[in-house]
Amino acid sequence: MVQGPMLLVILVAAIIFIIYMTARVNLHAFLVLLLASFGVGILSGMPLIEVVNTVTSGFGGILSYIGIVIIAGTIIGTILEKSKGTLTMANTVLGWVGEAKSALAMSITGAIISIPVFCDSGFVILSSLNKSLAKKAKISMATMAVALSTGLYATHTLVPPTPGPIAAAGNLGADLGLVIMFGVVVSIPAILAGYLWATKFASRYWVDADIEIDDGESEVNLPSVFDSFAPIVVPILLITLKSIAEFPANIFGTGNIKTFLVFIGDPTVALLLGVFIAFRLLPSFDKEYINDWVGKGLINAATIIMITGAGGAFGQVLKSTPIGSYLGEVLSTYNLGIFLPFIIAAALKTSQGSSTVAIITTSALLAPMLPSLGLDASVAKALVVMSIGAGAMTVSHANDSYFWVVSQFSNMDTDTAYKAYSTATLVQGVVTISFVAILAMFFI
Repeated sequence: MVQGPMLLVILVAAIIFIIYMTARVNLHAFLVLLLASFGVGILSGMPLIEVVNTVTSGFGGILSYIGIVIIAGTIIGTILEKSKGTLTMANTVLGWVGEAKSALAMSITGAIISIPVFCDSGFVILSSLNKSLAKKAKISMATMAVALSTGLYATHTLVPPTPGPIAAAGNLGADLGLVIMFGVVVSIPAILAGYLWATKFASRYWVDADIEIDDGESEVNLPSVFDSFAPIVVPILLITLKSIAEFPANIFGTGNIKTFLVFIGDPTVALLLGVFIAFRLLPSFDKEYINDWVGKGLINAATIIMITGAGGAFGQVLKSTPIGSYLGEVLSTYNLGIFLPFIIAAALKTSQGSSTVAIITTSALLAPMLPSLGLDASVAKALVVMSIGAGAMTVSHANDSYFWVVSQFSNMDTDTAYKAYSTATLVQGVVTISFVAILAMFFI
């Protein structure tokens, strides 16, 4: 098997291949990651049959851990979207902060909704509400768009059950409860950074909200606050309780209570429970609604499942070669520490556009390096996921579909979107990794 510096050449070639094929050729990330997996295995000198076995075992291994979790989370998001539960959540947050702080309301709403719903869908769902608030409060759509988009972005890259952070936790072997707890904490400065950038900088660009407001318009019948929030909040609480129950201090003892909490707080069980809680949002239990809405969720999950599995295959191939240990030894001399995941993820994100691909690829790449980098403890792995998430929001521009969703649904021209929105994602990423680095000083 190949040894020494040639391993770095193979790794760099694989990264360039992934970036070029996804960003320039527009080949689907699923195929690109699989081709990269086979390429790295063959070029590194692995026996051909072993390459095939490693790719297939890596693909199946990661999905056995998070496949059902991704599917369940996507179904919850689809039901929330179709039932207008997301609008109930938005109105609830707006009621908390008041119309005068409409931008803050949309930042918080976006952060909550993007935990189960992809930020692209979340922005589209909330676009009309965002425009209405901008019109009522006489605020530039640039301000409102940046506030909402960065709020959505923060939790999209940091807080499970969003597929990216779940996949990263699976690739790195991180405890999902710890990832959720750190994700919630780390997302706070990320949300605030986006909100402050929206109100202090994006507000310089006036963009009119292209919507007419009818004050006499009757309100749509929306789901209750409890029914809307419960499918998200309950699973997160259960997963968090599981992590607390497994702390060495044995807060809940070592008997049946702990066993029950560990069982019901397992991500698979917790998210499945969340699906059935979300069924309360169905207009009726007719076959039409159940099959249609759940089926739509399954379709939405398919792409993420494929990319995640291919990322697992890529990671398994890297683990089976000396690339990880060699690169870890080389990079450890530079003392990049927690900044290394950020740098790799930011490079991938900026180059090829997809945050999810950047998160999955970076976590697969880093998994075999963690011991040599001194980042293999439970808390360290959770913070590595945070560092990757910070990089995966840096920077959103024209090669990112979300960039066009934000600009087109907010009536912003491309130049304004670059100045107001793309810069906001850069600020978010830098603020987030700075906060993660501070946490690392105390916990690693």
